Amino acid sequence: MTDLSRDYDGTRVVSDLTLSLIPGEVTCLLGPSGCGKSTTLRMAAGVEGPTHGTVHIDGELVADASFCIPPEKRSVGLMFQDFALFPHLDVTHNVAFGLSGSRQGKLDRVHELLDRVGLAGYGDKYPHQLSGGEQQRVALARALAPRPAIMLMDEPFSGLDNRLRDGIRDRTLEILREEGAAVLLVTHEPDEAMRMADKIALMRKGRIVQLGAPYTIYTKPVDRQAAAFFSDVNVVHGVVGKGQTDTPFGPFLTPALVDGADVEIVFRPQHCRLDFDRPNSPVRPTVEHGVPARGMVVRARFMGNQSLVELAMDHDGSLLKAVVPGVFMPPVGTPLVMSLRRDHAHVFPCLTQSRVDDPWNTSA
Repeated sequence: MTDLSRDYDGTRVVSDLTLSLIPGEVTCLLGPSGCGKSTTLRMAAGVEGPTHGTVHIDGELVADASFCIPPEKRSVGLMFQDFALFPHLDVTHNVAFGLSGSRQGKLDRVHELLDRVGLAGYGDKYPHQLSGGEQQRVALARALAPRPAIMLMDEPFSGLDNRLRDGIRDRTLEILREEGAAVLLVTHEPDEAMRMADKIALMRKGRIVQLGAPYTIYTKPVDRQAAAFFSDVNVVHGVVGKGQTDTPFGPFLTPALVDGADVEIVFRPQHCRLDFDRPNSPVRPTVEHGVPARGMVVRARFMGNQSLVELAMDHDGSLLKAVVPGVFMPPVGTPLVMSLRRDHAHVFPCLTQSRVDDPWNTSA
């Protein structure tokens, strides 16, 4: 997909999107609802054409602003969140629906796929006799039956309960890799993208804002919004002066930003450390964790295998969160000191600059 755009009634919902899929690789389109993920997938499938840009499959042009080859002629498999099984057909005929060739050849392919998805012996059942997880596996078998070169999946696991979802996702991923198809998976769940993807395309307002491996997307976010999409984040504000930004957690080097620029120091709660405030034995600054800052406990919650503690910080009253392994439930009002892993903190220009127009000094 190259420079793809799509307009609806004069409103652009996908803008200048470029993305390549590779056989045997799972690419996730990740982003909030309404950001253009499903529209991108429909253009890849041929369900609708682009307003601008091109789609090529294996070097062949299949869509541009003037024409669009339909899905059935593109060698693509489609899976949607409602599974879209034919209620009047049994499982065998649902899976065989898109197949051509001899009757025996089609039956052999159906039996092979039902066995691989763990539904051997279910061929004579109807969709209403199946659980949600079983219906999902039938939909997967049907999409894979014609051996598509590309598998396009629009939130196919969203209708499953959490108890089943992880196991079915893992089995689906295993089968997709065995088939060697290029996979494009649309999801709004970061955990799902991290679990399944070889590559994540993070979308926002119709554009890909960051593209890379899950580890890179998570550990090197392009901006505060990208970091916050994967987990809670803490934000400390500061102003650049002489190549650094002073904060209650110590100074951060910001040589690429101009003096006077508003910046945000962004860090995740799991990268914080809490200690009791002991005036006679204070926590000392370290290279790894910087300067500790004091706050008062506002709330503490046990989350199963970890605890979430919120502090109102002494320096400005802002609320910052820390995740602590195990059970740690200090009473409200307990003074604690927080420090953070400086190598896991990110410095970004503030989203709304009030002091300078060009914080990166790109006009120089």
